[in-house]
This record gives sequence, structure tokens and C-alpha cells, in this order.
Amino acid sequence: MKQIIKTLSWEKDKLKIIDQTLLPEKEEYIELCTIEDVFDAIKTLKIRGAPALGIAASYGILLSVKKAKIKDKEMFFNILEKSSHYISGCRPTAYNLFYGVKRLNNIALRNRHLSPEKIIKKMEQECRKIFNEDIKSSISIARNGNTIIKSGMRILTHCNAGGLATSGIGTALAPIYLAAEKHKNIEVFVDETRPILQGARLTMWELKKAGINCTLICDNMAGFLMQQKRIDMVITGADRIAKNGDTANKIGTYSIAVLARFHRIPFYIAAPLSSFDFSIQSGNEIPVEQRNKEEITHIKGIRVAPEDVNVYNPAFDITPGRLISGFITEKGIFSYRDIASLTEYRGRGNL
Repeated sequence: MKQIIKTLSWEKDKLKIIDQTLLPEKEEYIELCTIEDVFDAIKTLKIRGAPALGIAASYGILLSVKKAKIKDKEMFFNILEKSSHYISGCRPTAYNLFYGVKRLNNIALRNRHLSPEKIIKKMEQECRKIFNEDIKSSISIARNGNTIIKSGMRILTHCNAGGLATSGIGTALAPIYLAAEKHKNIEVFVDETRPILQGARLTMWELKKAGINCTLICDNMAGFLMQQKRIDMVITGADRIAKNGDTANKIGTYSIAVLARFHRIPFYIAAPLSSFDFSIQSGNEIPVEQRNKEEITHIKGIRVAPEDVNVYNPAFDITPGRLISGFITEKGIFSYRDIASLTEYRGRGNL
């Protein structure tokens, strides 16, 4: 499978990313040289998508210790603690971000007997490992998801869970890319994904770039298409998955899951194990990020609502595990009832 997009890369001690706020009008790469640059890029959605956030956060921490003039080991661990706390505060919902932070901290702690310089080298190796693991995970998700996609299927997706959200070919879009490569003659319906249009701006851009048959719809059209029997399957990504299968994903996902259940359409979540938070029992424990009200009151800087209106703008909603037909992971497809068994794949510590 050919990787169409290079979302992020580590080059000469800088994190290079495609600025997703400029898509689809402009394809521009920017360099992030400090942890503050990474924080801002994540906060302002220049980079987004749970797996990509995990990679970016880990490199952000690496930048903080690399750039600091460290005098001794105590100073090193103080900087590590502060930078970990700092980068963890930029977006609260995506578990991959915290997973990346924990892995960098664990590597540092396991090698605390070494000099700060050698610990930093170990941390850089771990960042590269997280990056490469994500590429491999997306390929495995593609292969596992492709097994349930039949020729001629019409698939609905929401938000963007493609290459732009990962270092590889994506999560929800990965099986779609492979199915298209296998000439399964699929059609993809893409929700625009209000309020900031990740489906319209990003997913449609990706799919068109890949030459895949795709159709853009408004979010409120999904139910009508299901009623018309024009949707055979739904696949979305995930930002955090609880132990019972409750899943945080882009706002609007829950509504689609309810509609899919009513119309007896299979609804799948595609996500790597790094999106599973085994420390929480249910979606009630998942923090839901609240975004700026101007994302709703303005479109491209133009006001579309009266001034001084009350706005509620959660970035995510929680879909109960029982509404999800299966979780497409790099280790196979699992029911929400089997998620607890996946802890063995995450190794020691079950981060």
C-alpha cells in the first residue's frame, strides 16, 4: 500500500508537519523547533488525529530536553516532568497523546542510571519506535478491516481518520485504501463533520488524492442515506476507548452509531491499541474537550451567527460500546466484550 501523504517527519532535530488548517486550498509544511511550537500546532489543529498527536507529543518532549542546557541529572528530570505536564495539557481527550508521553517518561526512568545525554538518545529511539509502530499498525488495520469489506460496498465515514491522522495510511481509511487497491469497487460517503469540516476539508482531500470514488454529504444527511439503503457499513476512528468499549470520537459519531443500529447497518471503530485506555472502566471517565465558540459562530472568519450567543462546542462525544459492531485493530477485530483481553498486547505496564 502506497503512503500518499507524509503527515509528519523528524528531520535535523525538527518536527516537520503538514499544516492541516490550510487544507485543501494549500499544501504547506511547517517546522516545529520547540515544545511550544508543538503545543501550539496541536492546540490550533495544525496537526490532529489521535495517533499523530501521540507522535507529536513524544517529539515535543524530546525537543524540550534536547534544547535545554542541562547541567545535571536532577535538572534533566525536572525539565522532563515540566514538559510532560505542559504537553499533556494541550488536548485532554485523545489517549494516544498521553500514551506517547508515558512511553517517553518510562524510557527515561528505566535508563536513569545513564547520563542525560545517553537518556536523550534512548528517548529519540523511542520516538522513532512510536512513529514506526504507527505505520505498521495502520497497515495491519488495513488488512484486518479489508476482510469485512465486500465488493461494491458503500461505506460511510466521519471526520478524518486517514493518513493525516497518523504517520501511516490511517485507521478508518486504511481498510478503504486497501479495498480500493484490491479493486473492490467501493464508494465512500464522507460526512462534512461540523463545525470545522474535517470530513470535507481533509478526508475528501485524501480520498480524491488517492483516486477513490467518494461523495461528500452534510452531517444531517446520513440518516436519510441509510433509510434509502445507500449505506452498507460505517467505519470511523477513535480518540479514546474505555475498557468497556465506550468510545470517544469526533462529535456526531454517537448520532451515526444510533442511526446505524436502527437501520441494522454494521458500525465499526478502527483504532490502534495506543488509543485504548485500559485504566478507565467506561466513557463516563473520558474528559471531553470543549472548543472555542468561534468554531461554530464563524466560518473562515465570517460570522454566521448573531453576536453574543450562547455556544456549546464539545469536540467529541461518547459512543457506548454496545453500539459498536467491532473494533478493527492491528491485532484483529474484537467485540467490545473482549477489550479487556487486549491488555496483553500492550506489554508490561499496560499503558
